[in-house]
Amino acid sequence: MLTDSERQAAIDAVILASKLCQNVRSKLDQGASKEKEDRSPVTIADFGAQAVVLNALAKVSPDVPAVGEEDASDLRGDANAALRERVVSEVQALVPELTESTVLEAIDRGNHSGGASGRFWTLDPIDGTKGFLRNDQYAVALALIEDGEVTFGVLGCPHLPIDWKNPDAGRGCFMVAEKGKGCKQLDSEGKSLGKVQVDQVTDPTKASFCESVESGHTKHGWAAAVAEKLGITTESVRMDSQCKYTAIARGDASIYLRLPTRPGYEEKIWDHAAGVLCVTEAGGNVTDITGAALDFSIGRTLKDNRGVIATNGPIHDAVVTAVQAAQE
Repeated sequence: MLTDSERQAAIDAVILASKLCQNVRSKLDQGASKEKEDRSPVTIADFGAQAVVLNALAKVSPDVPAVGEEDASDLRGDANAALRERVVSEVQALVPELTESTVLEAIDRGNHSGGASGRFWTLDPIDGTKGFLRNDQYAVALALIEDGEVTFGVLGCPHLPIDWKNPDAGRGCFMVAEKGKGCKQLDSEGKSLGKVQVDQVTDPTKASFCESVESGHTKHGWAAAVAEKLGITTESVRMDSQCKYTAIARGDASIYLRLPTRPGYEEKIWDHAAGVLCVTEAGGNVTDITGAALDFSIGRTLKDNRGVIATNGPIHDAVVTAVQAAQE
């Protein structure tokens, strides 16, 4: 069971990590990023955010492991000295007591394998790194999984408008969801803005889509065919990261599709855990493209699932049917 200290530490850690990310992005240059083998950008903020969050969680739940995206081996050794120094510098700007060794140790707390028993955290320190680099949407996503079930999630969206229809209301919002207790939105300082709820659309023709910006993350042509079958004519909203789950949870859009782009690809649990709980606790529904529940109990990936469909709930079955009918 989640303790009060764990709950507050998780929220505070995601807010602090988001500040680190914003600090890094404000002075981003070519030296602030490197590339993985899969060519997706990795930034100093990725490593720094993971260090900040997992260090904070270790203080309140030292025996609870974590499944994190990053590995400190990418920072060790003389060849990575410049990158390592910048990561440590950004972390120390917010958590001065951390040393180089404790920063690396904190990052490596994310090496757990996951599974069906026990408790563990799962973290994506920057979900949507391409959005981060182009000054668009990204998220810091943290969730607690207990015996294979997501029970708590904090989704930081540092660049997302607090009110999608009123950009002047400011940017930077945080979603906090707890199983059986709903989903609420906080501002950038952690002040509660109240519970959120999915939209009440029951007619699929009046629904709106939220899609990935990157074609490598979903098949836009397939999604267009789904929209046609559902009779949706409204132009889709495209944004990076789990911010799309936030959009569904608070009623900015009705449907989020992450359609498989290549055979054999396995979705990572950290890319979905926090967002899924936000949507379901706000009254929505999330499954894979066959209508099966997402299974977070089998390791670091959702290997038994294919794609993701998130909706407001009432139109979910119609969307699943349309996705199947439009499948290429």
